[in-house]
Amino acid sequence: MLNTFRSALACLLLLWLPMLQAADSGWLQSPTNDHAKVRLRADTSQAGETRLLLSVELQKGWKTYWRSPGEGGIAPAIKWRGDPPPSATWFWPAPQRFDVAGITTQGYHDDVTIPMVIKGPAPARLAGTLTLSTCSNVCILTDYAFNLDLSAANDVRFNHDFAQAMGKVPIDSGLTDNLRVGYRNGELQISAERNAGANWHQPALFFDTLPDADIGKPTISHSGAELQARVPVSDGWGDAAPDLRGQTLTLVITDDGLAQQTTLTVGEPLAVSSSGGVTLWQAVLMALVGGLILNLMPCVLPVLGMKLGSILQVEQRDRRSVRKQFLASSAGIVASFLVLALLMTALRLSNQALGWGIQFQNPWFIGFMVLVTLLFSANLFGLFHLQLSSGLSTRLATHGGQGMSGHFWQGAFATLLATPCTAPFLGTAVAFALAAPLPVLWGMFLALGIGMSLPWLLIAAWPALALRLPRPGRWMNVLRLVLGLLMLASSLWLLSLMTNHIGVQATLVIGGALLLGLLLAVWRRYGARSAGIAGASLLVVTGLTLLTLSLTANLWRQPLQDRVTWQPLSEQAITQVLAQHKRVFVDVTADWCVTCKANKFNVLLRDDVQQALMADDVVALRGDWSRPSSEISAFLQRRGSVGVPFNQIYGPGSPNGVVLSPLLTRDAVLQTLSAAKGTEQ
Repeated sequence: MLNTFRSALACLLLLWLPMLQAADSGWLQSPTNDHAKVRLRADTSQAGETRLLLSVELQKGWKTYWRSPGEGGIAPAIKWRGDPPPSATWFWPAPQRFDVAGITTQGYHDDVTIPMVIKGPAPARLAGTLTLSTCSNVCILTDYAFNLDLSAANDVRFNHDFAQAMGKVPIDSGLTDNLRVGYRNGELQISAERNAGANWHQPALFFDTLPDADIGKPTISHSGAELQARVPVSDGWGDAAPDLRGQTLTLVITDDGLAQQTTLTVGEPLAVSSSGGVTLWQAVLMALVGGLILNLMPCVLPVLGMKLGSILQVEQRDRRSVRKQFLASSAGIVASFLVLALLMTALRLSNQALGWGIQFQNPWFIGFMVLVTLLFSANLFGLFHLQLSSGLSTRLATHGGQGMSGHFWQGAFATLLATPCTAPFLGTAVAFALAAPLPVLWGMFLALGIGMSLPWLLIAAWPALALRLPRPGRWMNVLRLVLGLLMLASSLWLLSLMTNHIGVQATLVIGGALLLGLLLAVWRRYGARSAGIAGASLLVVTGLTLLTLSLTANLWRQPLQDRVTWQPLSEQAITQVLAQHKRVFVDVTADWCVTCKANKFNVLLRDDVQQALMADDVVALRGDWSRPSSEISAFLQRRGSVGVPFNQIYGPGSPNGVVLSPLLTRDAVLQTLSAAKGTEQ
């Protein structure tokens, strides 16, 4: 009896109390968008303010946006009607992150309720138009007009629903009281320590927009209570980002169902020690291995052969001299990598693009390398011995002298020839180095130099390996000729890179002039008979090569013909293709990239790979980094890459993209393409 009386009294009070009033628009749906519906409710039970709840329900696969949508999208907004129009404070629940085709956005899926508060006396009515952007493979911008009568019937659940919605709004503290943000060129760096010694589990970061800057997807690593994150920043147009130091940044950090919002000033760079989940010691190991593998690249092998050839030319070979020579070459390699570190430091401080091998985009550097390799070739042919411009008497290609400068410059020259090559592990190590603080960058390039010099240091540690080579004899002339031809081929290949800058005709004229000059040097050094033999040999080799190619055309023409219709690479192109439920094959290459050429002839031009790339649901996009391109530099940086080749595959089954190894294999390309097809085809 008592319980019945209490229930009746509660119902009577709810019906009697005039303050518990709320207005409800009901669920609104537009005839042009059946993927979303919205509802607005208002309450005037709190003195001096009107509370509102905006509820959005989305169909599966659709999303809407947070107050800062990220790299794309439009935040929900209300255009109020009235005189004067009310001013509402929005309280945004913690969002989620959506990543498609390299673009990161922040928002909500399924359903979300956003609380709002309007300060001041309650008006009689609230009217306006809600503009809501909803996206799946396409985006729809929809207007919902509403008119709320604040004298409408009671909503006894409003207080409960409002409190529940506010419970999802980030608070000012709770997760971390030790949060720091730093900035260096193109990257925000964040460190956070979890409160009360708790551990991070699945943390996420979301950022408010900063003026003239686009903030990308953070790369987060955490161990125990420590969290570190790196966040790429650009200006949104592919150019360098502005300096964010001193600006105010608002961010939301979430973990374990908790969300904290913090506003703080961006400071100087922090010592973030990870890159994409790669720890410092792992990156150093990759640098050592990547540098070691560079010795196996065709760019470097001729120089290593020259080094061994120089040992053979010494009549009195002893362990001490061999050790000193190879240590000098190792010093040249390490010193050259430190010079590269200095170059990267200067580029970073001057806000320029960073990348492995980007010096080959400069025609003056290419021209310098053409001359150096040509001089090395002439030296191996015995035409002359080049003296160092510094006045030292040591020959550039050592012929048994006691000086060590020639060996040092051989190591430096090997490093220069290695830079257009991308070896396994090298890309990750260089990307880590270029994203790290300057002291770590220098340490990583030092590790790369040590890794590349390991074979040279091996011979320095055990000179007997070199001393077991055969004694000098007539066969040495054949070896010198072979090495000279290899170096001449390197020089002509480097010259071919000039076609992007001066055109094919001018390149052919320069190449003909260089070969003619080489023949004249042979005539002057060895006489007309030797020059004639060399010229005739060159013509015979060229003729036999052309004849062989013509006779075997039926065997090689079809497999090596690129029948794929390549389209220009852009983020927009990737997004459009994915919207059509198709697959995307991305190829970023450069004429100066030796590994790119190997991938092309060994994998991409194979008939089965060509057939896969020509499928109806596959679109092939290619970016050419032979010359400087801010768009391609930004494209690579967003994906944590700093060099070419770069290959990535998108599709319904791989919407975020799968990055392939720098050295492509047929199986990897075909299997990844197949997996990207998904199950919706």
